[in-house]
Amino acid sequence: MASAPQATLPLFYQDLMPLNSRDHAAWKSRQTDKATWLADQHAVPLTAEEFPEASRHYPIIFSAGENSVPLALMGLNEGVNVFLDAEGKLTENVYVPAYVRRYPFLLAKLRPDSEELSLCFDPTCDLVGEHDEGNALFDGENPTEATQGLLDFCRQFEEAGLRTQNFVEELEKHKLLMDGEVAIQQEGTEQPFIYRGFKMVDEAKLRELRGDVLRTMNQNGMLAMIYAHLFSLQLIREIFGRQVQAGKGPEALAAAAKA
Repeated sequence: MASAPQATLPLFYQDLMPLNSRDHAAWKSRQTDKATWLADQHAVPLTAEEFPEASRHYPIIFSAGENSVPLALMGLNEGVNVFLDAEGKLTENVYVPAYVRRYPFLLAKLRPDSEELSLCFDPTCDLVGEHDEGNALFDGENPTEATQGLLDFCRQFEEAGLRTQNFVEELEKHKLLMDGEVAIQQEGTEQPFIYRGFKMVDEAKLRELRGDVLRTMNQNGMLAMIYAHLFSLQLIREIFGRQVQAGKGPEALAAAAKA
């Protein structure tokens, strides 16, 4: 169903350029009501602290393979996103993951031998450039309040990412992640559609945890995140229904692939 992004650049990003006052003194950042970079993406990385809010809108799974990461499912098949319309606008009143809101900015190392992170952006994105409208990125040599806000958001995202990594490591430490499988029986078909290729929390092993471990998980908030993930899995069938309604169900996709 989904695996961790394995590209040289992070998901969405086509290129990266450090932001600086010398080259980008007159540049501006503008907002948009469209997320066209999401159009062909069915799974988006999620931080653990987003689980309670995101679980109301998306199934939350964990990517298959090593170094598993939490993902918000926006579709069940590669290239299908049921939360975007034809113009790239997101469904109203749906939670937008921080990973999506961060684009086209992020913090990145400019040198492999340095731990320092610099604010960078994707220069192929038209949301940043020498525009007439938008938020100025610099005031002389100094970053504007808007740029400082972007920097703070990206820094908070990195910190949340580290906490998420620790969360997943704790799940793996207690062997709570298992290979997931979902069977959906569509009306009018003889065989159910089977979705695999992801991980989920093993409820049986969760119930078998020692009391002191569960108590610690409850106190540090892990237990709430785990149950948010488990409850969200009920939405997989809703996503399936949306795909079928949009003409992007498994049979329609298979027919399109053969055409």
